[in-house]
Amino acid sequence: MPDRMLRLAPSLALASLLLALGCGDDASTTQGTGSSGEGGSSSTTTATGSSGGSSGEGGNTTAQGGGSSSNQGGGSSSAQGGAGQGGGSSGQGGDAPLGGYGALSGACGEIDLEDLVSPAPELLESAIDFTLEGALVASDLSPGGQTMLAAGNLGGSSLYSEIFAFEVLHRCDGAELVKTESEITYATMSKKTDILVAIDATKVGVSVVRAMSYPEGAPYPTTQAKSVIEGKLADILLSSASVAPADAWEKQILAVLAQTPDHALAVAEAWNQIDPAVRADTIVLVTVTEGADQFIYYGM
Repeated sequence: MPDRMLRLAPSLALASLLLALGCGDDASTTQGTGSSGEGGSSSTTTATGSSGGSSGEGGNTTAQGGGSSSNQGGGSSSAQGGAGQGGGSSGQGGDAPLGGYGALSGACGEIDLEDLVSPAPELLESAIDFTLEGALVASDLSPGGQTMLAAGNLGGSSLYSEIFAFEVLHRCDGAELVKTESEITYATMSKKTDILVAIDATKVGVSVVRAMSYPEGAPYPTTQAKSVIEGKLADILLSSASVAPADAWEKQILAVLAQTPDHALAVAEAWNQIDPAVRADTIVLVTVTEGADQFIYYGM
């Protein structure tokens, strides 16, 4: 919407908001400078510490978790239809999110056609809480998420971050999977985006990155976040310029999975420091993960 680029509040207010919401990339180097592909050559994830986590790729259909399964916004999380297939609310216009794995809150249903054709950049915040969920199985995911799980990705341990980036967009904004990473075509050699989706019948590229620490609990300074987000936004400009006409998207979304509210705050502070020409018209959606979320960051 026309003034959403101004939505970002001062850091202190954003920190309070993110704390309230709390209710491909194998390479990392010491003190957080690593990079290399969140789901492919276009992505970057850095981790504070030494070596990265184990791979979460492949056909695995279970994930860490605990407690009993819980569903939000109606529907069953154990049946293919209940995670958002067909019928029901799309999550748009401020409606409750579709049911699925993890409780969603925050910026849900706020990405619409007006945002997708706007030339303004935008930063949105949301959260997904796995606290009440049991072990993840394929049928807990939307049909698009199941397709992504079966297809895998182009490398690294980022498969589940890509899947849940899609799940958030599907359950909140009605996104439907058009193509997986390996299916998107480019006119020239380029950085790659992770997912091609449709929102309001409009093609949207989705690049995914994790704001994470290694080892878990290590600091995640704003300088590190800036390196990650700035690099991803630059890659988005390259892939948008190189995508083949058949797959060309109207806009890209940078989906950031943030390990804690503090990680999300570092991302927001970094976003404020990035050159507007690099931010361009990209929507940055930062989703804080809560509960048993280790599988998102360190593999299965």
